[in-house]
Amino acid sequence: MKLAYSPASPFARKIRIAAMELGLFDKIEFIVPIKAIPVTENEEYARNVSPLRKIPALILDSGQIIVDSYVIAEYLDELGGGKLIPASGPAKWQAKTEHSILQGMLDALLLCRYEKMLRPKEFLWSGWADDQFKRAWDGLARYEAHPDVLTRPLDIVQIGIVCVLGYLDFRFPDCGWRKAFPKLDAFHEKMMQRDSVKSTVPPPA
Repeated sequence: MKLAYSPASPFARKIRIAAMELGLFDKIEFIVPIKAIPVTENEEYARNVSPLRKIPALILDSGQIIVDSYVIAEYLDELGGGKLIPASGPAKWQAKTEHSILQGMLDALLLCRYEKMLRPKEFLWSGWADDQFKRAWDGLARYEAHPDVLTRPLDIVQIGIVCVLGYLDFRFPDCGWRKAFPKLDAFHEKMMQRDSVKSTVPPPA
């Protein structure tokens, strides 16, 4: 199987971490099909992989294509023995809810980044970008206030948190999240001791 990804994508990083933790990394061929930024055309990718032109996308040997980082993680988790996502019951729905919040946090950070990076300065909407960043920041405050999420066995939620924090370091290095959220900082330092996390840090911008 192949994973269409970008080394800079926090969504793709989630899949790479999950694949390593599940012992599936060597079964995946990693390909970089497009620059993962808006207004980048790639008709072939849109036609053959996903009309949304988003990454990651998992292309199975059968030709079936799986998109959305959570859906891909769920597929890999099933292949790898169900170690990262609860199989059923309240724990499953809680994990899916927590992950949806983290997914939204990353979406907000990307929108903030794109607003400031790509929009012509005369059209920049600072208030909108600041609001997107605050959504992610409020999400961090939520996890800082619920440290039980940080201490349980490794799961998809913890991987999601790592990817949010890593993206902040990558694209918003001066935002001060470590000082504001010391429990998350300690959690991140502990997670960085895992090979799957350390080896998937985004390359220098």
